[in-house]
Amino acid sequence: MTTADPLHTLLTQPRCSLGVFVPAGLHPVSAERRHLDQLAQAGADLFEIGLATEDAVLDGPVIQTAYHRALRRGNVLDAAVRAVEHAAGLRPAVVMTYWEPVRRHGPEHLARLFADAGAAGVMVVDLPAHQAARWHDTARDAGLGTPRLIPRTTPDTSLPAAVAGASGWLYAPASTAPTGYRGPLDIPALGHFTRRLRGASPLPVVSGVGVSTPALAARVAPVVDAVVIGTPVVRALGAAPDRAAEVTAAFAQALHTPTFTETCA
Repeated sequence: MTTADPLHTLLTQPRCSLGVFVPAGLHPVSAERRHLDQLAQAGADLFEIGLATEDAVLDGPVIQTAYHRALRRGNVLDAAVRAVEHAAGLRPAVVMTYWEPVRRHGPEHLARLFADAGAAGVMVVDLPAHQAARWHDTARDAGLGTPRLIPRTTPDTSLPAAVAGASGWLYAPASTAPTGYRGPLDIPALGHFTRRLRGASPLPVVSGVGVSTPALAARVAPVVDAVVIGTPVVRALGAAPDRAAEVTAAFAQALHTPTFTETCA
């Protein structure tokens, strides 16, 4: 990806950006588009569009339930493509997926579909090491970025290999728990990890997982370039969709007020 692309521009600006995760196919197309419009208006700076899969092992029950609901609706790949097409017209949009759907549909086919839909990149959260080079080449040929999730437990000696071929951003989970974690966060440990990542790569660093409240988002913001929220928004989308914009606005306010923009990484 070039330095002129909107995602890079967003993630290298002085203030911390807000990413919002939306599982594709949770609602009919017209409703989903309306929800994306509302989330963008509420303060989402970028979208992560989730491709539903049966075995989302890194996700907690709220997102797993949303994925299963989308799977019951059927045609989840088509739903994800449609969601990306709309989201990318509003904000930079990156697809979040697991390797199993990439393997099943074919890396080349999937990359081309999402590139044509306008995605800025595709993050495969459980990308197998032996498939990394192939995936990075395939995505790059399609014009997609390849953000990488880097586990907190990655030793210094393994960081160069872990970040090799990544583009767009490096994802540093704020918690080692599955998504939806509501406990305390070790901010100093996250800060130490993000400094290790910045030492290994010039890419922006994004964080999420366990950022369950606006107050926690404000504490995470100074050490990263963007905070991504998922479960709080997905919970609202599943139970009372119109509340999802209120949730997003509360997080946006925590990140975008002068108190916090002065200290963002």
